[in-house]
Amino acid sequence: MRNLFKLSPRDIAIDLGTANTVVYARGVGIVTSEPSVVAMETVNGVRQVRAVGNDAKLMLGKTPENVRTIRPLRNGVIADLETAEEMIKHFIRKAGGAPGRFGRGSEVVICIPSGATSVERRAIRDAVHNAGAATVSLIEEPMAAAIGAGLPVADPVGNLVVDIGGGTTEVGVISLQGLAYCRSARIGGDRMDEAIISYVRRRFNLAIGEGTAERVKLEIGSALRPGDGTGPLTGVRGRDVSRGVPAEVELSQAQVAEALTECVSQIVEVVRTALEHTQPEIAADVIDNGITLTGGGSLLSGIDTLLQEATGLPVRIAEDAMNCVALGAGRTLEDQILRGALIPA
Repeated sequence: MRNLFKLSPRDIAIDLGTANTVVYARGVGIVTSEPSVVAMETVNGVRQVRAVGNDAKLMLGKTPENVRTIRPLRNGVIADLETAEEMIKHFIRKAGGAPGRFGRGSEVVICIPSGATSVERRAIRDAVHNAGAATVSLIEEPMAAAIGAGLPVADPVGNLVVDIGGGTTEVGVISLQGLAYCRSARIGGDRMDEAIISYVRRRFNLAIGEGTAERVKLEIGSALRPGDGTGPLTGVRGRDVSRGVPAEVELSQAQVAEALTECVSQIVEVVRTALEHTQPEIAADVIDNGITLTGGGSLLSGIDTLLQEATGLPVRIAEDAMNCVALGAGRTLEDQILRGALIPA
């Protein structure tokens, strides 16, 4: 197999997410951020890559019979190893530069859910090795998120970080460069999209796709019901299930908040469970430092307010919340002190 890392200029860190993959190049910063989607085309019985990332996402729900759009990660871990390898190769190429500038000692730091099993960790490691990496190190997502959010992870001070991603919500209580407590729940942006799809079908008898549900979530999604009882509206197009014809309905922010109630409640419950298991001395620090939110799900309107009301603790959304995990993983390549957070693969 051709070693694709010879095309890359330096060591890299990859936040291999269920919804998006973000790549950080040492000494450069974030070099690519695209959806974790691959379009595979079958020609004369042979499968080949048709598109990856942004181009593949545009094809979701619109492909002919010989083309399949695949999301190779589910709940933060690899569900389709072969497709995941192709996707990783693509992102390495996009992060690469002039041939020959990436030596044999090339290292890749890859983020994993804190709740990943040994089998799931091995699948991620093997996928990156097969793409040509010389050395693979792992870092748990809560730790990477905390580093990326600028928290003092090496100090003897407790911090609580909540990373709400596409496939999982990771809660980590961090002190002295270790996870004093961590919990991973398979709830995130994807489950929110599924909840919206289910709600629209149940309420309006309208079938909509993942892309439409995601757009609704981004435009008017909220963890709290709007003060006026309705909130802003958005048009939703899909297929009328009973008549089998295209149809359009209007969806309000209040309805979307209702659709997301169960998902949001589960996130709150995971945070509460983490607080219940936090050591008393660290709990005292958390009272002072509060909760830091990272990940795309943290940008859901009102999620910070809801968590603050549920826990009584100050809650802040990290700067550049979408990229905190990749930024944190990347910093371990550049800061010798932070390398203590890495797990040898």
